[in-house]
Amino acid sequence: MGKGTERYEALRAARPELFRNEPGGIEILTDPEAVAAAGGVLYQDPYVMLVRDAVRFPDGREGTYIRAIGTTAEPGCVVLPLLEGRVVLIEHFRHAPRSWGWEIPRGFGTRGLEDTANAAKELREEIGAKVLELLPLGVVQPDTGMTGDRVRLYAARIDGIGTLAVGEGIRRTLTVPFGEAEAMVLDGRITDGFTMAALLRARLAGLGG
Repeated sequence: MGKGTERYEALRAARPELFRNEPGGIEILTDPEAVAAAGGVLYQDPYVMLVRDAVRFPDGREGTYIRAIGTTAEPGCVVLPLLEGRVVLIEHFRHAPRSWGWEIPRGFGTRGLEDTANAAKELREEIGAKVLELLPLGVVQPDTGMTGDRVRLYAARIDGIGTLAVGEGIRRTLTVPFGEAEAMVLDGRITDGFTMAALLRARLAGLGG
């Protein structure tokens, strides 16, 4: 059994919800030969695993399907900071698109840390803010075609802005009225999907003024 197959079997044992088969859906095949042929866990680092499953499609064809999975069962978080009723945005350099963009703090799940504590940690680490009140806004699935991860959305009333995580690629903040943040979505200054989802959920929750 190769390393990729061994990791795959360990993942199946630890997180069976990721291998659930629904009637009429795309079925994951778990016999050892099929798993070995597909590759199992192709890559793993402290944040993400790249998995190739052996599958049977609804029309009976067999093949493979690739997906990215967070290395912890704890969900990631996205936090909309509110300072005196205004939205705090960060200008963050993202490696994947190789560009700067306006967004809100977010992070991976942290093993052993409750969701709310993880949200507070991200605000403290990224913008040096202390949470005064944390408001759950539900869950978003960022890309159901590629990843099975679920990310929790929050709004957080904060005490202020402190030291920025410059080492993570954050160079400045912008504090704007809620309506201006929405206008930035409309005119394309905000293109980050997590930020748009949090703004929408906050508006629907009545936090937009």
